[in-house]
Amino acid sequence: MTTKKKSRSIKTKPVSKKESGKKSSFSPSAIRSFIQEVQVEFNKIAWPQRKVTVGLTGFVIVLVVVISLYLGMVDLLLGKFVSTLLN
Repeated sequence: MTTKKKSRSIKTKPVSKKESGKKSSFSPSAIRSFIQEVQVEFNKIAWPQRKVTVGLTGFVIVLVVVISLYLGMVDLLLGKFVSTLLN
């Protein structure tokens, strides 16, 4: 039972004359435009409150410590178990 795979053709967008005549992306006007767009998008960000950020950061730090202690103990126990098996 064979199935035929459909070939997927990639459709490319034709380059218009307007796009082909673009200036370099490092021109001062392009850089200025980019910075303005970044500022507009940056202002749209909904920043969390400081209390929420500090609480979540503390939670992450505690979780990292707990998991690292757990993995350290497992590593120590498995290392001792393997060393007793090899002796």
